[in-house]
This record gives sequence, C-alpha cells and structure tokens, in this order.
Amino acid sequence: MNEEITVIYCVCKDLLDAIGHRNDPQCKVTDAEVCMLAIVAARLFGGNFEKTRIFLHEHGYMFNTISKSRMNKRIHHLAPILIEMLAQVWKTENKDGVYLIDSFPIPVCQNIRISRCNIYNNEEFRGYNASKRIYFYGLKVHLITTIDGKPVEILLTPGNFSDTNILSLFNFGLPKGSIIYGDKAYNWYEIEDLLAEYDGIKLQPIRKKNSKRKFDACTEFLQKVCRKTIETTNSLITKMFPKTIHAVTAAGFELKAFLFVMAHSFEFAAQY
Repeated sequence: MNEEITVIYCVCKDLLDAIGHRNDPQCKVTDAEVCMLAIVAARLFGGNFEKTRIFLHEHGYMFNTISKSRMNKRIHHLAPILIEMLAQVWKTENKDGVYLIDSFPIPVCQNIRISRCNIYNNEEFRGYNASKRIYFYGLKVHLITTIDGKPVEILLTPGNFSDTNILSLFNFGLPKGSIIYGDKAYNWYEIEDLLAEYDGIKLQPIRKKNSKRKFDACTEFLQKVCRKTIETTNSLITKMFPKTIHAVTAAGFELKAFLFVMAHSFEFAAQY
C-alpha cells in the first residue's frame, strides 16, 4: 500500500507540473496531495474521502490536514483536469488507433429504496442492464477506451438513456484514422457517415442480423475479440465500488463515478 500511494502522488504531481499548474501560496495542502487523496479514496477506501483524509494524515502521507468541505471543493475542481490529462496521454500512446465503446450501470441505491432516494428523483433514472438482466436506479457510465482498456472519454447519463443516442453526445476527440468497435447498440448509420466524412473515424459496431451494412468475416472476428477488453475494464471498475456509494448530492455522486474510472486509469499510470 505504501508504494502504491507514493506512486499515485508522483503521477498526480507530474501531470499537474506538465501543464504548468501552480498551487495557491496560501494552501498548506498542495493540489497534488488533494488529487492523491481522491484517487486513493476510490482505489482503497470505496470512495470515502473522510476516512482517506484521516488515514493519510495519521500515517504521514500528508503533513498538514484539510477541512472536509474545502477538500470536497478542491476535488471537484481538480478531478476534470486529471481526467483530461490522462486521456491525452493514452491517446498519444495508442499507436494502433483502435478504440472500444461500451457502457455499464452505477446504481444510486437498491431498488427497494428508490422511493426514498434524495439524490435523484425522476423516472429517467430507472434503467435496465441487458447483460445482467436486472433493473437498476441510477446512472449509466459510457466509456471509450483504448484497445488495452485505458479510458479516454467518459460520459454519465440517466439510467434509461439509450446507448445509441449517446453517439450524438460524445466528442470523439480521437486521431484521424481511428477505429471504434462497439456492440449492436451502437448501430447508427448517420453518425457513422458523419464521423467518417468529417473526422476520418471509423465506427464499426457489431451488426444486427437485419443490417444493410455487413462487415467481412475478419472484421467481425476482431469486433468480438476486442470487445472482451472493455467488458473486463467495466468489471474492474465496478469491482472497486463499495456496497453503496455514499454521496449527499447528485454532483458528489457523479464525481465519485468519475473518480472510480480515473482510479482504474491510474492502474496503468503506475506502470510507467
């Protein structure tokens, strides 16, 4: 654990230094330490910031302490910066130009507690996970990863949001000539044509039986083999979830969803 926490801090500091980030001179706890706290919380403490803050301070990883409210505010500000930085690193290193797209659910509560949920209170958050054949109440995480499972784009939507419709919301900030493999839910010919024409990106989801645009046998084989990677990525991310993700507000719940994805991304960053 000691080595893992040290590596996380070093990666956070290097990423912030790379963009010329400066700490406020009045802050006793640096931004790198705050980022370390957030990632360690997601990787080792089920997203519990308070327990992580106490642990890091008592064991000497942070010499100065920080209030709970101030810590939350700074994490909300810094997390998007880290996510974007890591995404750019993974895109640069992905020489193959192959990407994968998929989604997985994050329940905000058990189904029996839906009527008492204070974070979300709308029918659009009721979703269905076809692969596990279960209904859930919460968010859906939409991911684009590299061929080896490194997250490069992430979007959060209500649980009943269609995987097909998410294609119109992604930025697809990928290099020209990239190929994206997905499952049958991502068949949308208009988006495929637009990506190919304007961005030079090939969206190649697994075709349905009645599809008018069939792929050759080689492409179909690659689609099925490559999809196992992102399915494994989804499983590794959800494995870090506690039984219940504690959050008081919707923004806090969504922040922790992002942090779990970023914590998985740090698994690769620690290898360098």
